Amino acid sequence: VDHLIGVKLSQKYRFSEGSTFQRRALQFDPNHVPARIQLAEDLLRLGQEEPGWTLANQVADADPYNVKAYNLSTLHDSMSKFKTLEADGFVLRMNELEAAVYGDQALVLLKQARSELCEKYGLQLDSPVTVELFANPQDFAVRTFGIPDVDGYLGVCFGSVITANSPKAQRPANWQAVLWHEFCHVVTLHLTRNKMPRWLSEGISVYEESQRNPTWGQRMNPRYRRMILTGELTPIGKLSGAFLNPPTPRHLQFAYYESSLVVEFLIGRFGLQSIRAILADLGDGAEINTALSKHAAPLAQLEEQFEAFARKRAEAMAPQADWDEPSEEQVNPADPQAVADWLAGHPNSFWALRLQAQMLLKSEQWEQAKKPLERLISLYPAYAEEDNAYQLLAAVHRKLDETEQERDVLGKLARMSSDAADAYLRLMEIATEQQAWEQVVENGDRYLAVYPLLSNAYWWIGRAAEELGRSERAVESYRRLLLLDPADPVEVHYRLGRLLRHEDPDAARRHVLEALADAPRFRDGHRLLLEIVNDSEGENQGGAQ
Repeated sequence: VDHLIGVKLSQKYRFSEGSTFQRRALQFDPNHVPARIQLAEDLLRLGQEEPGWTLANQVADADPYNVKAYNLSTLHDSMSKFKTLEADGFVLRMNELEAAVYGDQALVLLKQARSELCEKYGLQLDSPVTVELFANPQDFAVRTFGIPDVDGYLGVCFGSVITANSPKAQRPANWQAVLWHEFCHVVTLHLTRNKMPRWLSEGISVYEESQRNPTWGQRMNPRYRRMILTGELTPIGKLSGAFLNPPTPRHLQFAYYESSLVVEFLIGRFGLQSIRAILADLGDGAEINTALSKHAAPLAQLEEQFEAFARKRAEAMAPQADWDEPSEEQVNPADPQAVADWLAGHPNSFWALRLQAQMLLKSEQWEQAKKPLERLISLYPAYAEEDNAYQLLAAVHRKLDETEQERDVLGKLARMSSDAADAYLRLMEIATEQQAWEQVVENGDRYLAVYPLLSNAYWWIGRAAEELGRSERAVESYRRLLLLDPADPVEVHYRLGRLLRHEDPDAARRHVLEALADAPRFRDGHRLLLEIVNDSEGENQGGAQ
């Protein structure tokens, strides 16, 4: 019975209380395997790693067929090779290569999140926070859920422990936004002692993403608009249920968005102080609807006002666009003429314009495809989802060798999207060719926030930083580049030698010698080495005088 109670508590993220009940169960039967492995998982999620791993390994030794124990024991062996970085209350564990390339930047971001979010919500965080990034998504799944093959999660926060897929493992996503989102969970879970509904926790985290960076988080899109206006908005009082059994993955994503919209509505109407008061009451054991009524308004009134707020937001999205979609009996979507006829009567049909653009692109009618794509952008300029018209129009311009127009279109997309990695990459290429060095750095930083393991990005940023006279940034980029097996390490070492010649002659000499070891006939390298040696001898002679 105690084991079952503990399991139910842990399912609600109340791991401390859950572990207490597992210990009670083990007082009755010290060898009760389900309680032992559940306690191991609870301890690991509480950040009590040494006793947690020890217990998991003991269960695996005692019962080789226990799936969770086997998975955790295997994971422990894998994580023993991780690099651990510690600073200012954070313990960051990750793949050794990734730690060397961008681990310091992850720590900087986490420290910023701690400073800003703890102050904003009034949390004094005294205990360390553990963050683990997994290059292997199966390791992430086992660490997080105890079993492999769990998809759809970028990161999870248990309170003082954050687990996340690293940029190497996850689909294109902004890893900085993911860490900011998960640390916000640290704040709200601490304030409520892990006693809060999921919708509020997720809603605050998604809301705070957009407060940190307007391109982060979620925004209204055609799918969400349709769901709101067709009555699929979940009442606030039932919003937690939207996370439990969503009929489709899209409904789960909508639950995240709606939750953030509720938080935005509450803060806009009642102020941030109301959210802080609600979190405090939840921590004292209050029920969410009671706390909402106390610090905002009665639930029925809130739901009515929020529905009006959400409908207004949906109706305001691209108001000039025609969102009606005809049935297949009305328009055959595979017939270009039928689509054109529909457009003749519905010139602002978002559905028909997208369909027509796709048909023209498929038949490689590049010039003709411009018209519907440009019309889509003019009707809905804020649309930056994966199938956005900016990306398609840029591809058309590239096919037609219209580089300036391609750059302008991609630039607009880059300013709206946090994970348009292909756009950032292409903008870096164009800017390098045009020697627009500021744009190289700007888009390079955007790209590295999505995938920080591309050697070319560091090469281009290093070159741009050199041209802009930012030696420190150039050195940093080239050093990270060397960790990623660049195509031309000789050139990278040589450039580091030049940049460090006066600041750090010993390091400069080492880099030039590395270049000459790979390219003994590299004349510029020999000249630079002689100059460094002559500088050193001159300084020694000056000191002797």
